[in-house]
Amino acid sequence: MQSTTPTSPAPPKRKRPLWLKIILGFVGLIFAGIVCVMLVLGYALVVATPNLPSLDALTDYRPKVPLRIYTADHVLIGEFGEERRDIVHFRDVPDNLKKAVLAIEDARFYDHGGVDLTGIARAGIVALTNGHATQGASTITMQVARNFFLSSEKTYTRKVYEMLLAYKIESKLSKDQILEVYMNQIYLGQRAYGFASAARVYFGKDLKDLSLAECAMLAGLPKAPSAYNPVVNPKRAKVRQEYILQRMLELGYITENQYEVASQQPLIVKGAGKEFSVHAEYVAEMVRQMMYAQYREEAYTRGLNVVTTIDSADQDVAYHALRKGLMDYERRHGYRGPEAFIDLPTDAGEREQAIDDALLEHPDNGEIIAAVVTSANPKQVQATLIDGNVVTIQGDGLRYASFALSARAQPNQRVRPGAIIRIAKNDDGNWSITQLPQIEGAFISVVPQDGAIRALVGGFDFNKNKFNHVTQAWRQPGSSFKPFIYSASLEKGLGPATVINDAPLFFSAAETGGQAWEPKNYGGGFDGPMSMRTALQKSKNLVSIRILNHIGTKYAQQYITHFGFDADRHPAYLPMALGAGLVTPLQMAAGYSVFANGGYRVNPYLIAEVTDQRGVVVAHAEPLVAGGNAPHAIEPRNAYVMNSLLTSVAQRGTGAKSNVLKRTDLAGKTGTTNDSRDAWFAGYQHTLCAIAWMGYDNPRSLGDKETGGGLALPVWIDYMGRALKGVPEYKMPMPEDVVTLGDELYFDDFTPGNGFVSTVGVTLPPPEASGAASTAPAQIGEQEKENIMNLFKGH
Repeated sequence: MQSTTPTSPAPPKRKRPLWLKIILGFVGLIFAGIVCVMLVLGYALVVATPNLPSLDALTDYRPKVPLRIYTADHVLIGEFGEERRDIVHFRDVPDNLKKAVLAIEDARFYDHGGVDLTGIARAGIVALTNGHATQGASTITMQVARNFFLSSEKTYTRKVYEMLLAYKIESKLSKDQILEVYMNQIYLGQRAYGFASAARVYFGKDLKDLSLAECAMLAGLPKAPSAYNPVVNPKRAKVRQEYILQRMLELGYITENQYEVASQQPLIVKGAGKEFSVHAEYVAEMVRQMMYAQYREEAYTRGLNVVTTIDSADQDVAYHALRKGLMDYERRHGYRGPEAFIDLPTDAGEREQAIDDALLEHPDNGEIIAAVVTSANPKQVQATLIDGNVVTIQGDGLRYASFALSARAQPNQRVRPGAIIRIAKNDDGNWSITQLPQIEGAFISVVPQDGAIRALVGGFDFNKNKFNHVTQAWRQPGSSFKPFIYSASLEKGLGPATVINDAPLFFSAAETGGQAWEPKNYGGGFDGPMSMRTALQKSKNLVSIRILNHIGTKYAQQYITHFGFDADRHPAYLPMALGAGLVTPLQMAAGYSVFANGGYRVNPYLIAEVTDQRGVVVAHAEPLVAGGNAPHAIEPRNAYVMNSLLTSVAQRGTGAKSNVLKRTDLAGKTGTTNDSRDAWFAGYQHTLCAIAWMGYDNPRSLGDKETGGGLALPVWIDYMGRALKGVPEYKMPMPEDVVTLGDELYFDDFTPGNGFVSTVGVTLPPPEASGAASTAPAQIGEQEKENIMNLFKGH
């Protein structure tokens, strides 16, 4: 057994004093920091710096600027591109906006060299104190570096690159240049890039017109455009604005009084989709398509500015005139009932949500507002709007929907709680029940001398129906096409004094090879022999058919191409005399311009000039001009006589409603097609030609008593009344080869007894008794019957 000896305990370790631990820890931190800094610097020198991108994107700054479309008087009507952007020079940025941005983003911007070490230290201390980062340390220069060259990922590597790039940027650009780039490049929500674009998107103003309060609101957007967007989150945007104003006050940028005024100023923020003051959506889309065809995707990024021929005042009048005409038609044809129905929950919160959801699917349409009925009886209806307001409709405001409020109404037509209806304010400020129209329309006006389009409305509402009825709708022109047949007849010896028989015509099924055809006048009845002038005034169908038969369908088919019509859309058969072919309103505008300008063929055009973002003209219109480089479509004497005939229609014929304008220089023609499926009025004054059309997209009758004179002409009158205000009356000069005999006009080589066709379809006394020769056939010939037969056989 071994003996054990006791061991002595180890001496206790000496504890370091607390002060020494602190010093050593601090030294360790400093050493670690130095090591980190050395590593970062080594990484920067060895790896990062050689790989820094070129600053060409900044020094030769070419941002993506959208395609913008303007009226002739420079009102913005369209913008296309992923990035809305207006380039603004630093000198043009309001001082308040500069200070607001610096106050919230980088107050020491003019003191640091790209990286604010003081700011970084402050942010680090706050992070250590709070346990997490609550303050950013990115300078404006660093934000520019990130936006142009780096991703938004949050890594230390990216931060190093960001800082190095900031120093490099500061070495190449001045402070003002850096701030200018920042203010043009930064994203601010609503697809707006840069403060100039944001000023227009949110406030509808130029940058120079912003108030201090508005500047502070916009300055709050860079940090989180979606969170502080005044359209989407007005309350949070207001809180952010208040904070920025306080910062500006603390920094001495503004006075106490300026702060008080700005913080209390109510801001009017434009809603989404309300950027444009003039409704010209169809025009903007036409231009977009033309520009894309020319420049492809670059059209949306090159900053092209397109100035159209549209006059903003004319466009506004045309838009409202057409909508009024379509709504007037709706009121005449009765209420169809609510658009839809929803169940209304009893819980207030759930009910509010259900109403919001329903109205989002039925957006407002201009002045025609969607609402959900919450209570209804024959004397009063209450309805809730999407903003939560409740409106009360009573008295005359219920008259249009009175039947739908009665117990006799069918369930799907009854106005009851949960019904989604449309309402509009009357002139007296009270609400009325209305409805969106199913009928469509189109309106176009052009300058006859060169074809410049002054106004174009392609339908009731672009957002509801993007089909452009001015350019895309091929419709039968009806009687509005007759003037072109009359014009052709003047070259064949007929004239305003030619007597033509308004008598029945009939073609049996055996003759047509299909169904019998018996053309009628509107309203029925026949008036017998009458002058060509009277026949056009009264729009007599049988007279037009006899005229066409006399001159020949093939000849007429070729003749109408002088006005810009397509021969293949107007088969060479007698129904062409009644406008059975197909035209667009745009073609009709070009055709009637020939009568208005003295016989010249001009081409309607929409784009006057295209410039790039520097203002350099890259394209400009070179239109055909009447009396200049435009070719003759018809002889001046033909245009003069046709102008006289069409003036008679406007003053004493189917267009006599135009007399309300109290002008003697208006001319035009109504048009109503078979079964009243299309309603037209085509007319002009020497300086302006305008076409109005109405009809259903899927053609059906507009109603037995609906005509071009009742539907389209009022729209034309509303437009012309304002468009021609202050325009002096015009009298077309008579050409030398037109003569007046017995108060009627003749071509000098087609006078009575000298080639003039005195009658068509009537038998007059022998020449000895009348003193004039007749070269007209006594009745409809075999060729006419053959034409009709071919038509019904589908040839």
